[in-house]
Amino acid sequence: MNRSIARGGRRVLARFLVAGPLLAACALGGVPVAHAAVADDIRINEVATTGDVDDSIELFNKGTATIDVSGWILKDDDTSHSYKIASGTTLAAGGYRTFDVHGKFGLGSDDEARLYLADGKTLVDSFSWSTHSDPSWSRCPDGTGDFEQAATVTLGGPNSCGTSGGGGGGSTDPVVWPGGSSVATADASNVFGQDLSGLYQEGDVLWGAQNSGKLWRLVRDGSAGWKPDTSSGWSSGKSLRFTGGSGAPDSEGVTLTGSGSAGGAFVASERDGDASGTSRLSVLKYDVTTSGSSLTASKEWNLTSDLPTTGSNLGLEGITWVPDTYLTGAAFKDASTGAAYDPARYSAHSGGVFFVGVEGTGMIYGYVLTDSGGHTRVASFSSGMAGVMELQWEPQATRLWAVCDDTCDGRHRTLKMDTTGVFTTTAVYNRPTGMSNYNNEGFSLAGSSECVAGSKPVYWADDANDGGHALRKGTITC
Repeated sequence: MNRSIARGGRRVLARFLVAGPLLAACALGGVPVAHAAVADDIRINEVATTGDVDDSIELFNKGTATIDVSGWILKDDDTSHSYKIASGTTLAAGGYRTFDVHGKFGLGSDDEARLYLADGKTLVDSFSWSTHSDPSWSRCPDGTGDFEQAATVTLGGPNSCGTSGGGGGGSTDPVVWPGGSSVATADASNVFGQDLSGLYQEGDVLWGAQNSGKLWRLVRDGSAGWKPDTSSGWSSGKSLRFTGGSGAPDSEGVTLTGSGSAGGAFVASERDGDASGTSRLSVLKYDVTTSGSSLTASKEWNLTSDLPTTGSNLGLEGITWVPDTYLTGAAFKDASTGAAYDPARYSAHSGGVFFVGVEGTGMIYGYVLTDSGGHTRVASFSSGMAGVMELQWEPQATRLWAVCDDTCDGRHRTLKMDTTGVFTTTAVYNRPTGMSNYNNEGFSLAGSSECVAGSKPVYWADDANDGGHALRKGTITC
C-alpha cells in the first residue's frame, strides 16, 4: 500500500512526574512500601496523540522483575475519564506494553497521561504536554529520561531517542547503493498487474505474495527474468484462504524456513479482504506442494491482540525467518525473559524466529511460532523508517534488510546483532540511481551460489506495476 507520511519538528515544553506521589501515598498508608518500590518500576514511556496510532500510551518496566498491572488505571487530564487495564496483564522486566485508549478517551493537544494503581487514587506516573505528538512523545532513555519529540513511533519497543535511526547505533546517513546503478525489468509486460508485494527467492524459484490473496510460484525466464510456473495449477497464481477455507488474506509478505518450501510457505497478512476494515495481523502457513488453484492455510498465528493498534491497511507488510543457530551464536536477547535466547525454552517450533515488519509504524517484531499454534514475542525494535514494506534475512552476510517504498524514497536499511544481543542499524542505502522512486513493497536477494565477480542479483516487486512491470532486477556486492 502506498502511503505518504509528513513529519515535522516542533519545539515544546513538557513535564513529567515520577515517584514522588506514589512514595508519599505509601508513607501515609496508601499501599505497602514494598508494593510502592515495585510499582515505581512501571513508567509511562511513550505517548502518541496523532497519526495512524493516535490515543495510545505505552508503559515500560525498568525493573528486574515481572510486575502484574491488572486493574491499574490510565487517565487523561479529566478525572472522569478512565481506562482499566485488563486482568492478567503483566509487564516483564525490560518489557513494553501499549494501550489504545481511544475507546475510553482521546488525547488532546494540551493534555496529560496519568497512571494509577488499581485503587484509582495512588498516582504511579504522569506526563503532560502542550502540543500534539509529532509523531511520538518518547522518554529518552527508556524508563528514566525526559520526554522528547522522537522522529519515529516505536510503541511496543525501545524508543527512537535523539536520532531518526532505529535499532540503536549505526550510521543513519544514507549512502550510495552497494551495487550496480542500473536496474532492468524482470517480467514480461502486464503479467501480474498491481499489488505484487513480498518476494522470497529459493534457488530457481521466486515466491511472490500478492495483496489480493494470491501466492505466485515463479520460475526463471532466461537469465534476467521470471515467469509464472505453468504446472500444478500455478499459472495464474494460487488463491489463498484462512484455515477452514474461508476469507481472502491480504497477503503482503512471504518467507520460508530452513526446510525450504517443503516445510511450507509462511505468509504475512494484515486483514481479511472480505472484512477489509478490520485488522487481522496474522502469519499463515501453507503447504505449497498440493495441487489445485487455491491453498488453505494449515495454521494461523493471529498476532493482532499482541501488537499495537494500527490501521487495517497499515499492518504486517514484511516477514522473514532467522535460524536459531545464528541467534544463539550471536547471543540474541530474548525480550520476553531479558536473558539470552534459549530455543529449548519453547516447545517444538520452526527452528528459528519469525520477524515481521509493520507498515504504519516502522516497527519490527520477532516471534517464536510454535507448532501447536502458540506465539511468544521475543523482540521489538524500530526500523528507523516511517514504514516497513519488506524484511529479508541475508545469511551470507548475517544481516537483516528492512525496506521502505516510495514513502521513504526507496531506502533500505541493514541491521546486525550488536554486543548486547539486539539488532542495530549498520547502514542506510539509497535506491540505485537507475531506478525511479517506485512503490516497491517486495525485495529479495539471490544466494551466494549466484555470486559472480563479486556481484549477485537482487529483485524488487513494484506494487503499482509502473510501466506495466511489477518485477525489476539489480545487483549488489556479495
